[in-house]
Amino acid sequence: MVTSVPMMDSFSARIQEIYQQESRRVLATLIRLLGSFELAEEALHDAFAAAMNQWPGEGVPDNPRAWLVSAGRFKAIDQLRRKARFDVSFEEVADRLEAELACEDEEPQGIEDDRLRLIFTCCHPGLAPEAQLALTLREVCGLTTEEIASAFLTSTPTLAQRIVRAKAKIRDANIPYAVPEGQELQERLASVLHAIYLIFNEGYSASAGERLIRQDLCGEAIRLARLLCQLLPEPEARGLLALLLLQDARRSARVSADGNLVLLEDQDRSLWNREQIQEGSNLVLQALASRRFGPYTLQAAIAAVHSDADSTETTDWPQIVGLYEALLGQSPSPVIELNRAVAVAMRDGPERGLALIDHLLAEGPLSDYHLAHAARADLLRRLGQNKQAHAAYRRALALSQQGPEQRFLLRRLHEIETRLATEKK
Repeated sequence: MVTSVPMMDSFSARIQEIYQQESRRVLATLIRLLGSFELAEEALHDAFAAAMNQWPGEGVPDNPRAWLVSAGRFKAIDQLRRKARFDVSFEEVADRLEAELACEDEEPQGIEDDRLRLIFTCCHPGLAPEAQLALTLREVCGLTTEEIASAFLTSTPTLAQRIVRAKAKIRDANIPYAVPEGQELQERLASVLHAIYLIFNEGYSASAGERLIRQDLCGEAIRLARLLCQLLPEPEARGLLALLLLQDARRSARVSADGNLVLLEDQDRSLWNREQIQEGSNLVLQALASRRFGPYTLQAAIAAVHSDADSTETTDWPQIVGLYEALLGQSPSPVIELNRAVAVAMRDGPERGLALIDHLLAEGPLSDYHLAHAARADLLRRLGQNKQAHAAYRRALALSQQGPEQRFLLRRLHEIETRLATEKK
């Protein structure tokens, strides 16, 4: 009996690993096959429970995803049969699912990726924009309701109700689990691009917690962007893929060995993935050459300029400022204005950048945005205005919810406190 405990622990760890890798793909397929979020979620849970019972004795199957989909489908049919004792309509659904299972021979025509199909469903124009994004992050990526609420700066109960209402709308309106075609595909592209962009952002810089980077989300966003380019090779789809590749190329240099944040100016650029940078840069050029590019292509162009430079000092800051101005013309937002202000500070000096950031903070929308206060604190630090820098860093720290960022800000505060102590002597 003693020797069986490590074996069970090993199987539990293996099943947990498979859950992390496959659960959202399995769920997406079950949603398509069963036509219901709720039934698919229960089937997913039942399938993994069956795996916990059977795999220790039978071994992990060669294709765990297919096994889990099949098990989940049969469990769902069994569940419907049990419910049919109280409601005959469940019997009809179970009969239909069994009939589909019996005559199924291959995947439906079109794109053969259920997660991308699910993104298009979650981004249906019949759903409110905020519900589209919340549902995508929850169902496609598996983020918790708490994580999404934090990213959206809203309460968990409010976010949970938003997701529940979106699922009900999909069910009641019979919104299909399918990739649209023709003009409808074009019309829904912007929402899907935005959803994939947010998936990557949450992976590239997690909104809360101890991990700065969630590589599983970054990798999934890049995979989905590639699929979207195959499905619809639009310039802005290429621009998004370019942006994700160029940002992800810096991943290895963004975190130190002890898990601390490393700023762009301090990164070891030899660690950047040059193959990804080359691919991303080529995609940027293709998108720009079309003259039908949008904000993702412009952001990718900015990332490409950074990637071309050997250091912060040799970066083409005038070009970056110009690209930010073009981006503001297409997609104005306070965050883009903040990024432009930082670039202006690098081009024209910290005083000019500080004036722009102070103006943005005075206007209000960024008053609770920790990165705005962190950027302001850095410029004050560079100007030697240590008392004001200390206050700005404290404000940024109070607003930050991410462990690596908090530790970075604490190190900056300690540095400023040392300066202040020296000034008093």
